[in-house]
Amino acid sequence: MKPKVFVAQPIPEVALEVLREAADVTVYPYMDRQISVDELVANAKRCDWLFVVHETNVTAEVIYANPNLKGIGCMAGGRLFIDMDAANACKIPVILEHPDEIFGGVSATTCDLTMAMLLGLAYRLLDSDRYTRGGNFRQEQTMALMGMGCPGKTVGLLGLGKVALHMVPRIRAFDMHVIYTKRNRLPAEQEAALGVEWAGSLDDLIKRSDFFCILCNYSPSTHKLVGQRELGLMKKDAYFINTGRGRIVDEAALIQALQEKRIAGAALDVYWNEPYWKDPPDTGKPWVPEELCKLDNVILAPHNGGATWNVRGAKALSVARGMVKMMRGEAPAALHNPQIYTNV
Repeated sequence: MKPKVFVAQPIPEVALEVLREAADVTVYPYMDRQISVDELVANAKRCDWLFVVHETNVTAEVIYANPNLKGIGCMAGGRLFIDMDAANACKIPVILEHPDEIFGGVSATTCDLTMAMLLGLAYRLLDSDRYTRGGNFRQEQTMALMGMGCPGKTVGLLGLGKVALHMVPRIRAFDMHVIYTKRNRLPAEQEAALGVEWAGSLDDLIKRSDFFCILCNYSPSTHKLVGQRELGLMKKDAYFINTGRGRIVDEAALIQALQEKRIAGAALDVYWNEPYWKDPPDTGKPWVPEELCKLDNVILAPHNGGATWNVRGAKALSVARGMVKMMRGEAPAALHNPQIYTNV
């Protein structure tokens, strides 16, 4: 008899095909909400394996619901929302995606989303869409949709990690100038090779930027790093883009700056109220402030920087392959808790 696998959210078919070769697979059918803990408990009781995605809240209650649970696969490479103390106590293997199996990865796709947002702001794509759907045309005869454009403009990068490094050649391809700041300045030869300029301070970066992009990691040192004072340093015709983390910016101050048209607009993929800020994490819907949703000078995205078929498919496939490998008695490369076998 094949083992039973419960998949806690629809995933790309390429991964389901691999799982179905080795197991009987049931998929939670809803994409408009996360599965609740109670629903996950009910399904854990009647399956051998769980396949969950990032931010699925796998509590101790879920893990202890079935003493015969064989393992958990999770599409995650960083922080887990799985009670690892309970998993280790029950000697349940937790299998993650293997980074070597994901070409480009989330960093590259987040970079491309950030660039799409930048271009959308620069050429007022959402305004143009609304304008055209409203029955208007021949905009070239008016000044209704004049945009900033890209050539000759300055993009300020707060952070120069994996995502930002992908962005630099894309930005320069649009004839834009790149300035950056981060904790540690790059060597001069690397700056020259990349074609980027060091901004002496965050204030300097903000003042000079036509597009101010948040790309640094979130930590206690970057909590509310950008607040009312910093937003006040931006040019009135500059744009704010955040694909880093929501709590790097004071969201209320940003909303006020947008409402008062003290900056030209913004594009956001991350927000203050998201599940990963909660402990324990909130399995309900994240929420975006109504004030943001009402603004017509903002592009809003639902934290989906990695949402391409290639990347998400590769992530799901990597986990599925690891689970099948373990079902066959082999240890997958991305086993998160191999120590559970040391004292068996």
